[in-house]
Amino acid sequence: MNFEAAILYTDGACSGNPGPGGWASILYTPDGQIYERGGRLAQTTNNQMEITATLEGLKSLPPSVTEVWLFTDSTYVIRGITQWIFGWKKRNWISATGTEVANQDYWKALDREVYYAKKRGIKIEWRYCPGHKGIEGNERADAIAVGFSKGAYVELYRGSVLQYSHDLISFATEPAKPLPEMRDHKAAATKNADAFYLSLVGGKLKEHKTWAECDAEVRGRSGAKFKKVLSATEAQAIKKNWGV
Repeated sequence: MNFEAAILYTDGACSGNPGPGGWASILYTPDGQIYERGGRLAQTTNNQMEITATLEGLKSLPPSVTEVWLFTDSTYVIRGITQWIFGWKKRNWISATGTEVANQDYWKALDREVYYAKKRGIKIEWRYCPGHKGIEGNERADAIAVGFSKGAYVELYRGSVLQYSHDLISFATEPAKPLPEMRDHKAAATKNADAFYLSLVGGKLKEHKTWAECDAEVRGRSGAKFKKVLSATEAQAIKKNWGV
């Protein structure tokens, strides 16, 4: 099946956040070629890897591409590059709350790449892709990014879509998914009845109903990680950041 626009899936991962991280991009070109790319940083964050994946993905676009649909599960990336960045630049990279914009070197690099892409006549369509929902392009990008974050060997595919084992096109042809509404963190924090805790000790992940249970699990354990969780979606994001 041919698709007139290029399709680009990007994803980032980080074990520890901050900690070792990985990024991934998967490009489908209209002439039916697939290009998987990925990389690793020893000390980084999940957001930095998400931006890096997007930046590197755009850098990989060949001269023949005039339109790309970029799919990411990072609302941070989409809102940052399509909404927030204009205010940041007007305020000389100061946020609306009066603090310096986090990851501004990464944002500046991505902003430059978007500018160069547009100068080349490339139309970029930013599309939200829900994570961990069985969407093959997103799942494959996640696997690449997580693999690199863990220092594992990742075999990257380059070749014809006819021999590629992941369907990148079906989700791309569906109606665009709306961005999730931004969370009201103050309201979420009041929902203590729904809160629980995650711990990661010696590679073993556990859920705890109370802080006392979590504290007993992690106290005195070298390298232990723990986090209060307010929703299943947040739990998925934390597990991804931890690489489990």
